[in-house]
Amino acid sequence: MLCEKCGKNHATTHIKTVVNGIVREYNLCENCAKAFSYSGNTLTGVLASMFGDITNISSTVEQKQCPVCRSSFADIAKSGKAGCTECYKTFYNELLPYLKRVHGSTKHVGKIPNSAPLMARPKTETVEDLRAKLSQLVAAENYEQAAIVRDKIKEMEAASNE
Repeated sequence: MLCEKCGKNHATTHIKTVVNGIVREYNLCENCAKAFSYSGNTLTGVLASMFGDITNISSTVEQKQCPVCRSSFADIAKSGKAGCTECYKTFYNELLPYLKRVHGSTKHVGKIPNSAPLMARPKTETVEDLRAKLSQLVAAENYEQAAIVRDKIKEMEAASNE
């Protein structure tokens, strides 16, 4: 299929736009697609494809700038990256829906890779570990800490019996 714009090159890009309920489809070559300045990879382009023309909405957001790095919301939408940590506070209301949609949550819980050293992994105490710790505390005559460990052992045993 030939490019609909230049009619010379092979069409490699299919662009479908929906603006105000009007669907338009374009089959373009790589060069014409770039010249078409299709903005589907930007936040504004995605919003425009879903909600129609949003230039009035984004212009009010673009006026606001991060006080630290001077990035505007348009800069963040274009690059897909926040300029600094203050950008998340400055553009909180604008970024929140997209963070939820992309990541599924707005709270970072982190992840420890399997290749991490054992010391970096959180260790879950077992009853056997606590009993060993209890005997060390009793031998050291640290009875207050020993009583706390004893209570933990009882709680764990009761939970496992249920």
